[in-house]
Amino acid sequence: MQKEELIHSLREKFPEKIVSAFQKVKRENFLPDHLKSYAYEDMALPLEEGSTISQPKTISFMLELLELKQNQKILEIGSGSGYVLALLSEIIKNGKIYGMEIKKTLAINSKKLLEEDSNIEIFNRSGFDGLPEFAPFDRILISASCKDMRVPYNLTEQLKDKGILVAPVRESVFQIKKQNGKLKEKEFKGFAFVPLRE
Repeated sequence: MQKEELIHSLREKFPEKIVSAFQKVKRENFLPDHLKSYAYEDMALPLEEGSTISQPKTISFMLELLELKQNQKILEIGSGSGYVLALLSEIIKNGKIYGMEIKKTLAINSKKLLEEDSNIEIFNRSGFDGLPEFAPFDRILISASCKDMRVPYNLTEQLKDKGILVAPVRESVFQIKKQNGKLKEKEFKGFAFVPLRE
Protein backbone atom coordinates (compact mmCIF):
# COMPACT_ATOMS: atom_id res chain seq x y z
CA MET A 1 0.00 0.00 0.00
CA GLN A 2 1.27 3.47 -0.80
CA LYS A 3 1.09 6.32 1.67
CA GLU A 4 -1.69 8.04 -0.34
CA GLU A 5 -3.84 4.91 -0.20
CA LEU A 6 -3.40 4.57 3.54
CA ILE A 7 -4.22 8.25 4.12
CA HIS A 8 -7.29 7.92 1.91
CA SER A 9 -8.56 4.89 3.85
CA LEU A 10 -7.99 6.69 7.19
CA ARG A 11 -9.75 9.79 5.92
CA GLU A 12 -12.93 7.78 5.35
CA LYS A 13 -13.13 6.92 9.04
CA PHE A 14 -11.25 9.42 11.20
CA PRO A 15 -11.16 13.18 11.93
CA GLU A 16 -8.94 15.32 9.72
CA LYS A 17 -6.60 16.42 12.55
CA ILE A 18 -5.66 12.75 13.10
CA VAL A 19 -5.31 12.00 9.38
CA SER A 20 -3.12 15.03 8.75
CA ALA A 21 -0.77 13.92 11.56
CA PHE A 22 -0.38 10.56 9.76
CA GLN A 23 0.34 12.48 6.58
CA LYS A 24 3.10 14.56 8.22
CA VAL A 25 4.81 12.01 10.47
CA LYS A 26 6.92 9.50 8.51
CA ARG A 27 6.19 6.02 9.81
CA GLU A 28 9.26 4.63 8.04
CA ASN A 29 11.53 6.65 10.37
CA PHE A 30 10.23 4.61 13.31
CA LEU A 31 10.81 1.18 11.75
CA PRO A 32 13.88 -1.06 11.46
CA ASP A 33 15.58 -0.74 8.04
CA HIS A 34 14.38 -4.09 6.70
CA LEU A 35 10.72 -3.12 7.29
CA LYS A 36 10.73 0.42 5.92
CA SER A 37 9.13 -0.73 2.65
CA TYR A 38 6.07 -1.88 4.66
CA ALA A 39 5.65 1.48 6.40
CA TYR A 40 2.29 2.28 4.82
CA GLU A 41 0.69 -1.14 5.03
CA ASP A 42 -2.21 -1.04 7.46
CA MET A 43 -0.68 -3.65 9.75
CA ALA A 44 1.25 -3.95 12.99
CA LEU A 45 4.98 -4.45 12.38
CA PRO A 46 7.62 -5.99 14.67
CA LEU A 47 10.23 -3.80 16.36
CA GLU A 48 12.55 -5.73 18.66
CA GLU A 49 12.32 -8.07 21.64
CA GLY A 50 8.67 -8.75 21.00
CA SER A 51 7.59 -5.09 20.68
CA THR A 52 5.51 -3.91 17.74
CA ILE A 53 4.41 -0.69 16.10
CA SER A 54 0.59 -0.87 15.98
CA GLN A 55 -1.41 -0.75 12.79
CA PRO A 56 -2.37 2.77 11.65
CA LYS A 57 -6.14 2.16 11.88
CA THR A 58 -5.83 0.93 15.47
CA ILE A 59 -3.66 3.92 16.42
CA SER A 60 -6.16 6.29 14.75
CA PHE A 61 -9.03 4.70 16.65
CA MET A 62 -7.26 5.10 20.00
CA LEU A 63 -6.26 8.68 19.21
CA GLU A 64 -9.88 9.45 18.37
CA LEU A 65 -11.02 7.98 21.71
CA LEU A 66 -8.57 10.30 23.49
CA GLU A 67 -10.53 13.36 22.21
CA LEU A 68 -7.29 15.35 21.94
CA LYS A 69 -7.18 19.12 22.32
CA GLN A 70 -4.44 21.72 21.97
CA ASN A 71 -2.01 22.26 24.86
CA GLN A 72 -2.83 19.09 26.76
CA LYS A 73 -0.47 17.14 28.99
CA ILE A 74 -0.36 13.53 27.81
CA LEU A 75 1.29 10.32 29.01
CA GLU A 76 1.89 7.35 26.72
CA ILE A 77 2.90 4.08 28.36
CA GLY A 78 4.71 1.62 26.09
CA SER A 79 5.90 4.31 23.68
CA GLY A 80 8.06 1.88 21.66
CA SER A 81 9.85 3.53 18.74
CA GLY A 82 8.15 6.88 19.43
CA TYR A 83 5.75 6.90 16.47
CA VAL A 84 2.60 7.61 18.50
CA LEU A 85 4.44 10.28 20.53
CA ALA A 86 5.26 12.05 17.24
CA LEU A 87 1.61 11.79 16.10
CA LEU A 88 0.37 13.14 19.45
CA SER A 89 2.78 16.06 19.25
CA GLU A 90 1.61 16.86 15.71
CA ILE A 91 -2.07 16.82 16.81
CA ILE A 92 -1.83 18.86 20.02
CA LYS A 93 0.87 21.25 18.75
CA ASN A 94 1.91 22.99 22.01
CA GLY A 95 1.20 20.50 24.77
CA LYS A 96 3.59 18.34 26.78
CA ILE A 97 3.91 14.65 26.01
CA TYR A 98 5.63 12.05 28.18
CA GLY A 99 6.58 8.61 26.86
CA MET A 100 7.50 5.60 29.00
CA GLU A 101 9.30 2.67 27.40
CA ILE A 102 10.68 -0.27 29.38
CA LYS A 103 13.09 -1.48 26.65
CA LYS A 104 16.32 0.45 26.75
CA THR A 105 17.23 0.33 23.04
CA LEU A 106 13.76 1.48 22.00
CA ALA A 107 13.82 4.29 24.57
CA ILE A 108 17.29 5.45 23.45
CA ASN A 109 16.46 5.29 19.73
CA SER A 110 13.16 7.11 20.15
CA LYS A 111 14.88 9.84 22.19
CA LYS A 112 17.32 10.34 19.30
CA LEU A 113 14.57 10.38 16.69
CA LEU A 114 12.49 12.91 18.61
CA GLU A 115 15.21 15.03 20.19
CA GLU A 116 14.23 18.11 18.19
CA ASP A 117 10.65 18.01 19.44
CA SER A 118 10.62 20.01 22.66
CA ASN A 119 7.05 18.81 23.44
CA ILE A 120 8.26 15.25 24.06
CA GLU A 121 10.12 13.70 26.96
CA ILE A 122 10.88 9.95 27.11
CA PHE A 123 11.64 7.83 30.17
CA ASN A 124 13.21 4.37 30.06
CA ARG A 125 11.24 2.59 32.77
CA SER A 126 8.16 0.51 33.46
CA GLY A 127 4.88 2.35 33.07
CA PHE A 128 2.96 0.22 35.57
CA ASP A 129 2.91 3.04 38.11
CA GLY A 130 2.59 5.83 35.58
CA LEU A 131 4.61 8.99 36.06
CA PRO A 132 3.44 10.44 39.39
CA GLU A 133 6.05 13.21 39.44
CA PHE A 134 4.44 14.82 36.36
CA ALA A 135 0.80 13.97 37.14
CA PRO A 136 -2.00 14.87 36.78
CA PHE A 137 -2.44 14.35 33.01
CA ASP A 138 -5.24 15.39 30.67
CA ARG A 139 -4.88 12.14 28.76
CA ILE A 140 -3.21 8.77 29.33
CA LEU A 141 -2.69 6.23 26.56
CA ILE A 142 -1.50 2.70 27.21
CA SER A 143 -0.09 1.20 24.01
CA ALA A 144 0.24 -2.41 25.14
CA SER A 145 -2.35 -4.83 26.45
CA CYS A 146 -3.09 -5.05 30.20
CA LYS A 147 -4.17 -8.45 31.47
CA ASP A 148 -6.97 -6.96 33.56
CA MET A 149 -8.38 -3.57 34.61
CA ARG A 150 -6.07 -3.09 37.60
CA VAL A 151 -3.40 -1.07 35.79
CA PRO A 152 -5.85 1.30 34.01
CA TYR A 153 -7.86 1.86 37.23
CA ASN A 154 -4.67 2.48 39.16
CA LEU A 155 -3.54 5.06 36.57
CA THR A 156 -6.84 6.99 36.65
CA GLU A 157 -5.49 8.47 39.91
CA GLN A 158 -3.02 10.38 37.70
CA LEU A 159 -5.80 11.75 35.47
CA LYS A 160 -7.16 15.27 35.85
CA ASP A 161 -10.87 15.73 36.31
CA LYS A 162 -12.48 15.48 32.84
CA GLY A 163 -9.42 13.45 31.82
CA ILE A 164 -9.54 10.43 29.52
CA LEU A 165 -7.56 7.20 29.67
CA VAL A 166 -7.47 4.78 26.72
CA ALA A 167 -6.11 1.27 27.29
CA PRO A 168 -6.19 -2.14 25.66
CA VAL A 169 -7.25 -4.83 28.13
CA ARG A 170 -7.00 -8.36 26.71
CA GLU A 171 -8.83 -8.16 23.32
CA SER A 172 -10.70 -4.92 23.98
CA VAL A 173 -9.89 -1.23 23.99
CA PHE A 174 -11.37 0.72 26.91
CA GLN A 175 -12.05 4.44 27.06
CA ILE A 176 -12.29 5.62 30.67
CA LYS A 177 -13.50 9.15 31.40
CA LYS A 178 -13.06 10.73 34.80
CA GLN A 179 -15.66 13.23 35.93
CA ASN A 180 -16.18 14.56 39.45
CA GLY A 181 -14.10 11.69 40.78
CA LYS A 182 -16.29 9.10 39.04
CA LEU A 183 -15.22 6.82 36.17
CA LYS A 184 -17.29 6.13 33.09
CA GLU A 185 -16.05 3.43 30.75
CA LYS A 186 -16.80 2.18 27.26
CA GLU A 187 -15.49 -1.08 25.82
CA PHE A 188 -14.67 -1.72 22.16
CA LYS A 189 -13.95 -5.37 21.33
CA GLY A 190 -11.81 -7.12 18.74
CA PHE A 191 -8.20 -5.90 19.07
CA ALA A 192 -4.82 -7.56 19.49
CA PHE A 193 -1.84 -5.97 21.25
CA VAL A 194 1.45 -7.18 22.67
CA PRO A 195 1.28 -7.48 26.47
CA LEU A 196 2.39 -4.67 28.74
CA ARG A 197 5.64 -5.74 30.44
CA GLU A 198 6.67 -5.15 34.00
